[in-house]
Amino acid sequence: MCRNIKTLYNFEPAATDDEVRAASLQFVRKLSGFNTPSKANAAAFNAAVEEVFLAGRRLLGSLETNAPPRDRETEAEKAKRRSAERFGHRAPA
Repeated sequence: MCRNIKTLYNFEPAATDDEVRAASLQFVRKLSGFNTPSKANAAAFNAAVEEVFLAGRRLLGSLETNAPPRDRETEAEKAKRRSAERFGHRAPA
């Protein structure tokens, strides 16, 4: 599940709140073991997502780098190539 969380730092344009919130949701899902919490756990689950989101936003806003911003399309293409190399050579089922 957490493998789906993408690096959000140092991109142009910067990560959106929706991207940070999606990563936060994935992280809390992994920690809790719930994809969707029960009604009894929904408030705690949603509060955790919000806390992780705020911490993530703070982190992304406070980091510094001298590296040039990365291009989203270039990084997506690299990820596709890595995936093809990793999974493309499997024997058919």
